[in-house]
Amino acid sequence: MTASREYAGYLYAHFKRESVDGEQIYFALSAGNDPLHFDDLNGGEPVLRSTVGERGVRDPHIVRSPQGDRFYLVATDLRVHDSTDWDGHQRRGSRSIVVWESTDLVSWGEGRLVEVAPPKAGNTWAPEAVWDPEQDAYVVHWSSKLYDDPEHEDESYNRILYATTRDFREFSEPRVWVDRGWNTIDATVIEHEGVYYRFLKDERARGGGAPLGKSIFSETAVSLTAARWVPLAEGIGLGAISRGEGPLVYRSNTEEKWFLWIDEFTAERRYVPFETTDLAGGEWTPVHDYRLPPDPCHGVVLPVTAAEHERLSTAWA
Repeated sequence: MTASREYAGYLYAHFKRESVDGEQIYFALSAGNDPLHFDDLNGGEPVLRSTVGERGVRDPHIVRSPQGDRFYLVATDLRVHDSTDWDGHQRRGSRSIVVWESTDLVSWGEGRLVEVAPPKAGNTWAPEAVWDPEQDAYVVHWSSKLYDDPEHEDESYNRILYATTRDFREFSEPRVWVDRGWNTIDATVIEHEGVYYRFLKDERARGGGAPLGKSIFSETAVSLTAARWVPLAEGIGLGAISRGEGPLVYRSNTEEKWFLWIDEFTAERRYVPFETTDLAGGEWTPVHDYRLPPDPCHGVVLPVTAAEHERLSTAWA
């Protein structure tokens, strides 16, 4: 799908920290084909605002269609600025995601609310979408706590669920994708040479039972819906950062290199980029020469063509 398309830059879609306008969709554009230097578009103001659900959106992710002529943006339906009751958000939060679609990355229309999680779910966090050629459909995955009691008063933990879709309107019944028996959130995946690499956050508090809690681990499989994924690395980035979440991963447009951003969510700088020339090796080196927009939170970096880069720059100069 990507071999015949020549990319000339990168779009970073993200939200910002909890504030009146923070939990909306922001775009930042790379300096040409430089994969590590970005500036906010639209003067640092949101390019998309949610008018549905909780009227706040976080953790945006964009997927390009296999034909390359359409884009789908999915995001968490959540507004923490109005309430920091994290326990309540996970017990009785939105079971829907917000979806936008576009043919040019500029005109997105109105976002729509789509319920994807089952009634026993308490939350629907950090949705991402990836095209799965095996199923001829998109796999949309997210984090949910699942409760056995209808009032969601029991104890639970976040699993990763997924559903399939071809149009982002009708979705299959959700299934559990990752269940470690403990809180796991913020999954993202990239494919290379027939192998899928999945990055996730160990959400457990760091301690004796979880010495690498609040950090990123990775695993591999040859199918998106494989029953077993092989562990690759744990505690990714620790040392360079104290803890991390919201991993995003993308490949360089110009060389055999990959970049992994990890959100050091307790620090002022937020995202910290890492790089590797061996995706299968599981070793990531911190990058020191980079420029990200102010308050860069959980999002996605999407390779774009020269025409798309110019269109984005012109629309939100």
